[in-house]
Amino acid sequence: MGSLGWEETVRKAEKLVEEAMKENDASHDAAHVWRVRDLALSLAREEGLSSNSDSMQIIEVAALLHDIGDYKYLRDPSEEKIVENFLDEEGIEETKKMKIITIIKGMGFKDELAGTNNDFPPEFGVVQDADRLDAIGAIGIARCFTFGGSRNRVLHDPKILPRCDLSKENYMKKDEQTTVNHFHEKLLKLKALMKTKAGQKRAERRHKFMEEFLVEFYEEWDGRA
Repeated sequence: MGSLGWEETVRKAEKLVEEAMKENDASHDAAHVWRVRDLALSLAREEGLSSNSDSMQIIEVAALLHDIGDYKYLRDPSEEKIVENFLDEEGIEETKKMKIITIIKGMGFKDELAGTNNDFPPEFGVVQDADRLDAIGAIGIARCFTFGGSRNRVLHDPKILPRCDLSKENYMKKDEQTTVNHFHEKLLKLKALMKTKAGQKRAERRHKFMEEFLVEFYEEWDGRA
């Protein structure tokens, strides 16, 4: 597929994102996808991948499609096949298709808890890091509270402690999770899980911002500020 063909595929992927995610809350909407796409391509350039057009194409399409069929928003089991069907309809060659699907299926935090994504190609690292960068820092804080509010989750309860030993199954249940506990159970762990040097560098500032936010939050909660 030539460059013009890929540009058309990207355009169609953008339309698919807008259609498939239009009913999601603002923590996982199309704007989140655009940010992840831009971050992934930027990280790829910093990691020296921009000279490989195949890698850049895989990264862009995987970043665009990464949240379609997300288990948190599934309204119909058939939605799990949307990405695969799209790639088939676009005639993406099998090697690229499998790389894109492998990235999307393995990049979630729940999969890391299950130990299923320890062996990863460079394309995987930049897409996953981009998604995780958007989960931390100022944007990450905004998204965390947006998602918690959409699920009517308790803001904070000092009696409910963060879960320390999380399995994939327990993480997906989120039974007693408060919004603030999500910082301790996931978001504050992401800096150490970045796969690329570029991602690690950007995560430092965002991680520090979250730590400072939580210090202020707890002081205000307790009436000390």
